[in-house]
Formats: sequence, structure tokens, C-alpha cells
Amino acid sequence: MNYTINVRGQLMDLSVPRVMGILNVTPDSFYAASRQQTEAAIAGRAEQMVAEGADIIDVGACSTRPGSTPVAEDEEMNRLRLALGVVRRTVPEAVVSVDTFRPDVARMAVEELGADIINDVGGGHPMFRMVARLRVPYILMSRAATVPTMLMELAGDVAQLRSLGQKDIIIDPGFGFGKTLEENFDVLRDMAQLQQLELPLLVGVSRKSMIYRTLQTQPEQALGGTTVLHTLALERGASILRVHDVKEAADCVRLLAAAGLVGAHGAAAVPQRTGPEGRVSN
Repeated sequence: MNYTINVRGQLMDLSVPRVMGILNVTPDSFYAASRQQTEAAIAGRAEQMVAEGADIIDVGACSTRPGSTPVAEDEEMNRLRLALGVVRRTVPEAVVSVDTFRPDVARMAVEELGADIINDVGGGHPMFRMVARLRVPYILMSRAATVPTMLMELAGDVAQLRSLGQKDIIIDPGFGFGKTLEENFDVLRDMAQLQQLELPLLVGVSRKSMIYRTLQTQPEQALGGTTVLHTLALERGASILRVHDVKEAADCVRLLAAAGLVGAHGAAAVPQRTGPEGRVSN
């Protein structure tokens, strides 16, 4: 399916998948190379991501890695004021999303600092009311462990958002959140079924534990595995890849588009399974 989202009054076409680069202004995000805490480091990272092909810069100021303790809301806001100010001055044309689960932080980021998209791992009615009021695209994440459960829960959340007037909704299957290692791979395998919701899909698997634990390595050695899973996600209908390594993800998109596997004429349809006698089964 071909999707668009309204960003600053302009339609962003998702018919060819987009790359969202991660910029963390935290001291404790799980992948150390993504952490940027000085103005110079933030500016350099933002420029690099745009040069390498990032369509969106996702700024996070409060780590949500497993086992982390969220910083105070005031601290998250102060970090975002620094980071978004630098990003806007350095790459003013960039589309900027803010990774937060706090409604008041979302409000501040959009109303005071001009954030374009809210990327939320928390959900819930207070955030739903806030993003509907802010009228910006909203990334809704699921912690469900299976695709059937995810479909049921997300359908209810989407209905609630629509009732509040929210227009642009993007679905994130939530890899690494509320799922075992095996369940993460099950969700990836069956992810194309989420297209039943008729909403664009964002996939964030970059350097996560489902990769480095499986390969018995560390996040720093997980780029190759990330690219493999990006390929699988794109073939299953991902419209946005949220990544640490922009160039490699952008190259992945370009190659699959050149092969006709993604894009306006790509194969982002729910794959059919064959039974033991070769007959198609659902």
C-alpha cells in the first residue's frame, strides 16, 4: 500500500520506504555510539545523518532500554531544548521526530521547539489526547508478544485515536519491548499481517538484543545482522526504518527498490504459506 503523512502541511510520500536516523541526547542508551551530548556532537551527527540519506531525525532524551530508570521530566525537557535547537539550526530542512512517552514533553517539543512527529513507546489516553490536539503524525508502538494480539490491541487504540481526531498514525510493532527473543522473531516473520490495519509500519530493530544475543556478540558488532533484518522488514511492508546506521539502511532501501521488491510496485503483500502438499494455506 502507498501511504503519505502530513508533515508541516506537506505530504511525505512513503511509497518508497524512509530512513529515520536515531539521535540520542542521553548518557545511557544501549548503543554507545548513538549518544550525543554536546552541541558540537549533536550538530555533527545531524549533518552526517542528513548527508547519508536520513529522511527523519528521531531525537530521544530519555532512555527506554530494558532496565533503565527514566530521567525526570524536567531533565528530559532540558535535553530536548538543547538538542532540537541545535538540530533546527544545523539542518533546518530536516523532518524531526521526538521519542517520548510523556504528554507534556510532547507538547513542549511541538509547540515550543517545532518537532514534526511524536514517537511514543508508552501509549494511553493522555498521550492520545495530546497528539490529537497537537495535530502531528503519531507513532504508536505495541508491546504485544504476538501479531494476532497486536492486531486486536492496535485496532482499539487506532479507533480511540480516530475518535479524538488524530489523522496520521504510524504503527511500530515494538521489537524489544514486552517480547522474548523468540517472540521478536515470530513478530518479524508475521509482520506483514499488520497491513490489515491499513497504516504505515515503522520497524526499529537496529543493533537490538534480538540480533546480538542470537549472534552471541555485542551491539557494536550487530550491523550486519541489522541489515539482514532490515531487508526482511522491508519485504514485509515496512514504510520506515528507525536506525543507528543511516547509510547502510538507505543503501538497503535503494537496492531493494532497484530490484522491485519495495516501492510503488514492490511486494509488500501478506506472504502466503504453503502446506505440506504445496497448497496455499493461511
